[in-house]
Amino acid sequence: MSAEGATVKNTPKGWPRISTAIFYKDAAAAIDWLCAAFGFEVRLKVEGDGGRIEHSELTFGDGVIMVGTEGPTPGRPHHEFMRSPKSLGGQITQSLMVYVDDVNAHFARAKAAGATALSEPTVHDYGEDYWADRSYGATDLEGHQWWFTERVRDPKK
Repeated sequence: MSAEGATVKNTPKGWPRISTAIFYKDAAAAIDWLCAAFGFEVRLKVEGDGGRIEHSELTFGDGVIMVGTEGPTPGRPHHEFMRSPKSLGGQITQSLMVYVDDVNAHFARAKAAGATALSEPTVHDYGEDYWADRSYGATDLEGHQWWFTERVRDPKK
């Protein structure tokens, strides 16, 4: 049920209930890097003129992100406002959080690929009635912030 009490339809096959799109100055390089550093897999990559990434879909488990080249896109005037943190002096308007199976191994992989650590893997414990996660933060090659988390304790029921 949705917040309004109406029935929520199933999502299309292969799509989670919510997804995000992020934009890069060099989306092709970003896609390669996201796969090498963070373990994403390319499901779809649509290239336009000059190798511009018009649309892509990267998966991580059952999650999907879309990656594209920043700036104006013919037929999509709203894309004019899509920018990479690299084009905005490092400013961001979102950060992304991904659950992983082994946060320490994921951190080592990301660091080896050149991710900049915002924080090392650390346990965040919200108390016995809540949960505890082991997480780290990193920025990618253009400054998007990512948080990778492993659940280490579920709440007591």
